[in-house]
Amino acid sequence: MQMVSTKKHEKQTMEEKLNTLRAGVLGSNDGILTVVGVLVSVAAATSNSFTIFIAGLSDLLACAFSMASGEYASVSTQKDTEKSAVEHEKELLKTDFEGELNAVRDYYVAKGVTPETSMEIAKDLLNKKPLETVVRVKYDIELGHYLNPWDAAISSLFSASAGGIFPLFAMTFAPASMKWYAVILAVILSSALTGYISSKLGDGLVKIAVIRNIIIGLITITIHYGVGKLF
Repeated sequence: MQMVSTKKHEKQTMEEKLNTLRAGVLGSNDGILTVVGVLVSVAAATSNSFTIFIAGLSDLLACAFSMASGEYASVSTQKDTEKSAVEHEKELLKTDFEGELNAVRDYYVAKGVTPETSMEIAKDLLNKKPLETVVRVKYDIELGHYLNPWDAAISSLFSASAGGIFPLFAMTFAPASMKWYAVILAVILSSALTGYISSKLGDGLVKIAVIRNIIIGLITITIHYGVGKLF
C-alpha cells in the first residue's frame, strides 16, 4: 500500500499540488477572518460568553463546510471543462488532423524554433502521442492529471476549521480582562502562520506574506468591532 501511495504522489503535477495548497490557504484565511469577525461583532454587542461561543462555533462550522463545498463545485467545474477539451481534441484528431498538426507546429514556432524544424517536431510528436501532445500544447493540460475536487474540498475544510479555532478558543477560554488581547494575539499568530506556510510551500516572499496577512486580520477585527458597537 505504501508503494502505491508513493507512486500516486510522485505522479502529481505541480498544478495539482498548487491547487490543493491554494484551497488550504484560502480556507485558513477565511476561517480566521470570518470567525473572528463574528466573535468580535457579537462580543462588542453583548458580554454573554455562551452567546459569543455559540455564534463563533456556528460560524466556524458554516465557514468550513461552505468553503469545502465551494471548492468542490469550483474545481469540479474546471475538471469537467478540461475533460470536455480533451474529448474535443480527440475528435479533431480524427476529423482535422492537419489543423492539429499546424497548431503544434505554430506552438514551437512561437517558442523560437524554425518552421521546418517545428513541423518535424510536430509530426514526430503526433505520431507518438497525438492526444497528449495537442492538449498540452493548446490547453496546457497534462493528460490524465485532472484537478481533484475532493483534494481541494478536504484541504479547505480542515484548514478553515484550524484557522478559526484559534480566535474561538482565545475568546472562550481567556480571562475576561484579557479576552480582547487574546483574540488579537490569536489572529496575529494564526494569520502569520498561514502567511508563512503558504509562502514557503509556494516559494514566495515570506516577510511580505506574513505582514499582509496580519494587516488584513487586524483590519477585519477593527471593522467588525465597529459594526458590533453600532448595535
